[in-house]
Amino acid sequence: MNNVRLIVSNLRKAFNRRLVFDGVSFTLEKPASIVITGRNGSGKSTLIKILAGVLSTSGGNFFYEVGESKLDSENIYKIIGLVSPYLILYDEFTAFENLHLFSKIRGIKKSNEEIFDLLDQVGLYERRNDLLRTFSSGMKQRMKYASALIHNPTVLLLDEPTSNLDDEGKKFVNKLIQDFKSNKILVVATNEQSDFQFGDSIINLDAYKINSKR
Repeated sequence: MNNVRLIVSNLRKAFNRRLVFDGVSFTLEKPASIVITGRNGSGKSTLIKILAGVLSTSGGNFFYEVGESKLDSENIYKIIGLVSPYLILYDEFTAFENLHLFSKIRGIKKSNEEIFDLLDQVGLYERRNDLLRTFSSGMKQRMKYASALIHNPTVLLLDEPTSNLDDEGKKFVNKLIQDFKSNKILVVATNEQSDFQFGDSIINLDAYKINSKR
């Protein structure tokens, strides 16, 4: 893919009269990565949702550029992958069926072998025909990574990336993230200090409130 940029300019979000953050600005050009941190309620998940195009802003703007062209907001989903606690998986389907469904929803064609390869990449090939309701929380977290990567995104948005993972799972995520950020764009929302290593830079949303100094 052509060069990709994420440009965030004076982003503001409020719910009714409650300010979440104001004046958030940064630019990422692949390869690049950033960590978004802050206290609980500071707006980390909110910012990820905005960048994923599933939540509106209250002010400022953001956009993705592909080459020299600005990507239309309705096409953001084509270049981003999202891993978050609020991402929906289908417990009544198998791991294979979930990924097959996600590929159809995205309008992409994936062979059985390609889906098997992706499940192998996240360490779930042996459980490919098992219903997700039999999976542990850590295994479901791995499934979220598989669903986020199925269309080979250029931008990966991660909200609490190591949530519900044991040490082995964290090693898997660490390798996956390091490989991804080497030539693409990564945005990580986390309070875990061990996750700070994933970002070339860090933004603390606690500093982006009215009358706060940055």
